[in-house]
Amino acid sequence: MIKTRKAIAKRFKFTATGKVLRRTAGYAHMLRNRSTKARRRAHGDKAVSAGFSAHVRRAVPFA
Repeated sequence: MIKTRKAIAKRFKFTATGKVLRRTAGYAHMLRNRSTKARRRAHGDKAVSAGFSAHVRRAVPFA
């Protein structure tokens, strides 16, 4: 039986076109030390690279 890796499923989202999205790393604390530009660029989700998205897809087979 194929199982979903829940830790990975909670951290990534899949779009309707098949892209894999991730949160921006390090956006939870110490934001006042960063410039406004750096904080603004950290908004929203980022696309996962093509090479790594294959690993994510294998770990989440039912997404």
